[in-house]
Amino acid sequence: MTTHNDLREDRPHEDHPAKPDSPTELKKPAWGYVFRKSFREFLADECTDIAAALTYYAVLSIFPAVIALVSILSLVGQEQVTTTILDLLNGVVPADTMEQIGPVVEKLTQPPAPGLGLLIGLLTALWTASNYVNAFARGMNRIYEVPEGRPVWKLRPLTYALTALLLVLVAVAALILVVSGTLAQTIGDLIGLGPTALTVWNIAKWPVLLVIVILIVALLFYFTPNVKQPKFRWISLGAVIAIVIAALAVLGFSFYASKFGSYSATYGALAGVIIFLLLLWIVNLALLFGAEFDAELERGRELQGGIEAEENLQLPPRDTRASDKKAAKAKEDVKRGRELREKYGSDRRDG
Repeated sequence: MTTHNDLREDRPHEDHPAKPDSPTELKKPAWGYVFRKSFREFLADECTDIAAALTYYAVLSIFPAVIALVSILSLVGQEQVTTTILDLLNGVVPADTMEQIGPVVEKLTQPPAPGLGLLIGLLTALWTASNYVNAFARGMNRIYEVPEGRPVWKLRPLTYALTALLLVLVAVAALILVVSGTLAQTIGDLIGLGPTALTVWNIAKWPVLLVIVILIVALLFYFTPNVKQPKFRWISLGAVIAIVIAALAVLGFSFYASKFGSYSATYGALAGVIIFLLLLWIVNLALLFGAEFDAELERGRELQGGIEAEENLQLPPRDTRASDKKAAKAKEDVKRGRELREKYGSDRRDG
């Protein structure tokens, strides 16, 4: 059985000096290897199934998160919150889907008690959304070819803290969307900037939103897998690929579903739900492919640095206590099974 210390000694440091420091130092053959391997490993790791599981957990997380966000955003005006969320969804979600989720959003954005809604929404969203983060961690462990070795008392607090941080970032992004139009002009007048504030804000908010999205993806990619990765980068090539693919795929699918799709004829009243689930699945596929690309980019760095990573990535694990304990139990089960076979199997043969 491989122990926690053995893994630490066998695997080189995550910032081994032999590795190229940046992607620009990778040779051309290494880039070809990384791209080819990314597609093959994406299929071999069955990322389409992982994306389906992530879609399930995302659905469980969405509406509690909406309740929490609405409770926060209600500070800037209830009508503004509802209008902003619906306008945002109308921009990317097909009409069939909006018919299904529009009334739900309107109902959720009118909580009778914002204070109580905030508390209940935050706690529920934290618990449900943490399940998505946990599932994402399991998928990342498969991508990075490492078992989950962090004990539950270490993994759960990390998961809850990461989930809370992600919810805060989403809330900030939502506030940025809400603070627009007359509200932004009012704020500008209060601080003495006048109409100039509205123009500047309407231009500046989109880069800020993009930075928040990039940061969310970076946090998921860095903290969820049970491997010690090289130094934290707030943006990676895999994150950029994931965001671009997700944006293009969602816009393309939304256009197809609204113009050429036959989901209404096929699924009837459930068409909106089916389209919504497909959109979530596409986004999760993009995230997983981006993570797969980052993992294979790390493999390319290791190979070019002379590290044997043809079969397995050589990043050291964050922890192995849980996986060591699980391996010990599996070994004990094998031992008991062998004893059972040797004791009763010989009697049957003799008979």
